[in-house]
Amino acid sequence: MLSSTADLAIRPLSRLFRALADETRLRMVALLTHGELCVCHLEEALALTQSNASRQLAILRATGLVDTRRDGSWVYYRLIDQADPAVQSVLAEITRAFGAERKLRSDLVKLRKSCGPDACK
Repeated sequence: MLSSTADLAIRPLSRLFRALADETRLRMVALLTHGELCVCHLEEALALTQSNASRQLAILRATGLVDTRRDGSWVYYRLIDQADPAVQSVLAEITRAFGAERKLRSDLVKLRKSCGPDACK
C-alpha cells in the first residue's frame, strides 16, 4: 500500500496521463508544442466544433497544461511550463515523439493552412 506521501508524489503525473488519455486532447497538445494558437485554429486543424474544442481545452486548462490569453473576442492557448519536474520531463518526451506520428503531422499541415494573416477575423 502506498503512503500518503507517495500518493501526493504521483498525483501530478496521474493528472497528466488522464488529460492526455483522450486522442483529441493529445492532438491539441501536439499542435500547441508549436506555439500559442487561437481556438479557431485548433477547431480548423482538428475538424472540431467550437463546443467540443472548448470542452477539451477546458480540461487541459483545469489540468494545468495550458493557459489562455484573450485578445478581443479571441482566446489564445499555450502550453505552460510545469512546476513538477517529473511532469515536465514526461511531457517533453511525449512531445518529442509527436513528430514521428503521421496523424499528428497531418494535423500540423492543416494547422499551417488555416493560420495566416487575419485568420481569426
